[in-house]
Amino acid sequence: MRICVIGDELVAGTGDPRALGWVGRVIARTDFPVSPIVMPLAVPGENTAALMARWEYEVVSRWSEDEPFFLVVGIGTSDITSGISTPRSRLNLANILDQAASRGIPCMVVGPPPLAGVDRVEIQKLSRACSEVAQRRGLPFVDTFTPLLGHDQWFEDMAISQVRSVTGATLPGQAGHALMAWLVLHQGWYEWTGTEPRA
Repeated sequence: MRICVIGDELVAGTGDPRALGWVGRVIARTDFPVSPIVMPLAVPGENTAALMARWEYEVVSRWSEDEPFFLVVGIGTSDITSGISTPRSRLNLANILDQAASRGIPCMVVGPPPLAGVDRVEIQKLSRACSEVAQRRGLPFVDTFTPLLGHDQWFEDMAISQVRSVTGATLPGQAGHALMAWLVLHQGWYEWTGTEPRA
């Protein structure tokens, strides 16, 4: 099994002192029949326009028809800080998912979390748009915004974090990445990959 995860610093686990990030934690909590090849393909500060421009080259070069292949699309908050409108974000994500579908690549979308330093109303709009795009295509969507918006541990993690994205947003630390991993695992991950929780 091969799993590509595309997105910005959050996909790379930036801010996590254990260097696992949410991606590493998700993989660690999953019982795979055969050890997978997991490839986080992150570009710091990347918005959906840039992601749309590069994803196909990055992913298809790692694709194999000989084994199961999955694509996780992690959406950050750089669309907001770079001035990309919500309708344009929606279109960019739709194009990525439709192009992947045309190649037979199953996708999951992980929405943007409530990062400190970025307008929460705008993050909520972006998260809702991503959810709608995924749901219209029958794809799993992980809402990280709504559950974390009022989560004390998330905001404690934000408050002590000294790590910033290239666009100035505060990035989560160990606790924040763990919370994001928990949300991914409990919003369709096992069903999507056909795996089980690791005991």
